[in-house]
Amino acid sequence: MSQPADPQDAAGRRAAIVDQIRAETGIDEAMIAQLVDGFYDRVRADPLIGPVFNERISDWGPHLEQMRLFWSSVALMSGVYHGRPMPKHLPLPVDARHFDRWLELFEATARDLCPPAAADHFIERARRIAESLELGIAGANGVLLGRGERYLRPTEAWTPID
Repeated sequence: MSQPADPQDAAGRRAAIVDQIRAETGIDEAMIAQLVDGFYDRVRADPLIGPVFNERISDWGPHLEQMRLFWSSVALMSGVYHGRPMPKHLPLPVDARHFDRWLELFEATARDLCPPAAADHFIERARRIAESLELGIAGANGVLLGRGERYLRPTEAWTPID
């Protein structure tokens, strides 16, 4: 029989992992805040993905705080984010083009603001997140993507007005 997990052991393991990531990458909460704030400054100004965010977020303060917690959990495995990103993203009118632009802006921001090891760490995780969200959104729209396939929303054919 297996023994129940000791919460103190789990907390100790988590703390050791966080310390190791911090030592290897230099990532800390201040760097995460700088990355999140810089990235969303670019997002808000972007002609493709800016409108998706700007139409849904009127008070950016709480959103940025949630994103700092999210990236702390993703990058450092800190466990401070307790949200569910997928349900929030499923109704968005986005597809592969939006995820490509999101990644382009994220990667540029990470490279501009973070040391190389930290940027690589963030970018690797951002790519996985984008892929997961794109797969989820495709599935929610009745499209099952195969390996390497991308989700493009159907577009309506243009017809001239008489």
